[in-house]
Amino acid sequence: MAGLIVDLQIAWLNLLEHRRRTLLLGSAIATVTCLFMLLSALSVGIYATMIETATSLATGHLNVGGFYKVSSGQALTIVADYDKVAKVVHAALPEMDFMVQRGRGFGKVVAERMSIQVGVTGVDIGKEPALKNVLRVIDGNVDDLAQPNALLLFEQQAKNLQVRVGDAVTISAETSRGVRNTIDCRVVAIAREVGLMSAWIVMLSNASLRTLFQLRNDVTGVLQIQVKPRYLDDLGPLAARLHQALARAGYRIMKPDPRAFWLKYQAVVRQAWTGQKLDITTWRDELSLIMWSYRALQGLSSLLITILLGITVAGIMNTLWIATRERTREIGTLRAIGMQRGAVTRLFLLEAGLLGVLGAAVGAVAGVLLIQFVNGLDVHVPLSVQLFLMGDSVQLALEPSTALFAIGLMTFTTCIAALYPALRAARRKPADAMAHFG
Repeated sequence: MAGLIVDLQIAWLNLLEHRRRTLLLGSAIATVTCLFMLLSALSVGIYATMIETATSLATGHLNVGGFYKVSSGQALTIVADYDKVAKVVHAALPEMDFMVQRGRGFGKVVAERMSIQVGVTGVDIGKEPALKNVLRVIDGNVDDLAQPNALLLFEQQAKNLQVRVGDAVTISAETSRGVRNTIDCRVVAIAREVGLMSAWIVMLSNASLRTLFQLRNDVTGVLQIQVKPRYLDDLGPLAARLHQALARAGYRIMKPDPRAFWLKYQAVVRQAWTGQKLDITTWRDELSLIMWSYRALQGLSSLLITILLGITVAGIMNTLWIATRERTREIGTLRAIGMQRGAVTRLFLLEAGLLGVLGAAVGAVAGVLLIQFVNGLDVHVPLSVQLFLMGDSVQLALEPSTALFAIGLMTFTTCIAALYPALRAARRKPADAMAHFG
């Protein structure tokens, strides 16, 4: 232990002796560490925003949806007699936090000058504990969705339709009988965009949706289940247990298919069965077309970090190689007084490790401060960028372990970069090293 302390003191004094080189390499290590933390915080922030936004707006952590086929060639995205299904879900999932039932459908919103094709979502706003936390209403009152034929639009939809709060629109949709039905609605709220999902859905009350599609009161589109936070990583086993419980209760269950419900419609229509089949999915399944943006960002971040680490390793190795040549006589002296090759190697590695720890620690502190600064700015981004961020502003989230991992990674990388120059230095013969000039 005493020898290690002495070696650390020598390494520290060597870093102080060559301040310019130490500052140069330390700054490079700190910069890479800071960038690593920023990219990690962006990735974690997008993931957290995706879960919060998507599982409140368009899907649950788990979903019990399904298709009802009145004939072999016609399918409806509904769950009949959903109260009985909900009782089975409650009994099977003690991990559940809460559950809401949402209506599903597709239709056309027609204003005086324009029209848009959208997915129509039915909600019971008084029974939605999480939806209000996600919706950022910029005009109107979201609680008015409880009124008959009230409609919520998102900002870009309102601009496309050229409507404001209080304006009347008409929603047209095809019913279960194959005929088109319309209802007149009043815009009661306009909400800010929340990424790609808000581009294709509008919201009205479940009662109004049933009127539009001429459905019974015991029919809904999907049961969206939110589990307690500590069970978010166990959705696969929970879905399997729910599958078994519903099958034991006598319900027919569709085979697992990791796609959004609307992507399964054509396949279901071609299948030769009638009646109700339930479909159990996770939020990842329902957002399968959106997850590519998160995976693309993760891949890009990994590529960028790999390139930066490669440049850092090359720079450190080259600089330490030059430093080793400059200290050849010093190495020869140490070998001449009895220091073994392993001790010389350890001395250089300790110097590199100490440099890595200090540089990475400074970079980690800078990264934390920069993340807090960016979050404090509440930077809003254009619609094209929202497709990746899943929200209208940049939100960075830093896990406590990320800083420690970044420091450890950069220290390890620095030591790896210093290993070859250190081994080369240790192999020098004492006589040749002491006779070296330049």
